[in-house]
Amino acid sequence: MGAADQRYFDNLRAAHFPPERNHLAAHITLFHQLPPSSLDELDRLVRVIAADTPPPAAHLREVYSLGQGVAFRIDSSALIAIRDRIADRFAGMLTAQDRGTPRLHITVQNKVAPAAARELLARLAADFRARPLEIAGLAAHHYLGGPWQPVFARNFRGART
Repeated sequence: MGAADQRYFDNLRAAHFPPERNHLAAHITLFHQLPPSSLDELDRLVRVIAADTPPPAAHLREVYSLGQGVAFRIDSSALIAIRDRIADRFAGMLTAQDRGTPRLHITVQNKVAPAAARELLARLAADFRARPLEIAGLAAHHYLGGPWQPVFARNFRGART
């Protein structure tokens, strides 16, 4: 995300995500699990995508319940198109979870009591206004059983048309 959006959602996560589970900055998940053996190929592909693709248009659409948490729904056909480009390259390696079209979102709370999630949802929804969301680039992380290790991050540099 852009710097201002990243700060906003990181602050929400810091305030509302259980600290023992908050191992990542706020993010939008495009894939849940690609094989570690594919990381070099993924990095090469993402470098090409970042170089030839402008930052995709995206909009925060709503705040919604995860049952035991709260997330912000994102609409972005351009980000889905980028995700599809990556999925095409790794089609034979995708897990069942990653073969479908993702529901783009930013989780700001998870794994809490449903009452706490309902309370946060009500507070965030009261002030929510749909708005553009800046998408700055793509990153990959390696899961280490709790913490995550950053592998790479690439910013979009393509010209807007």
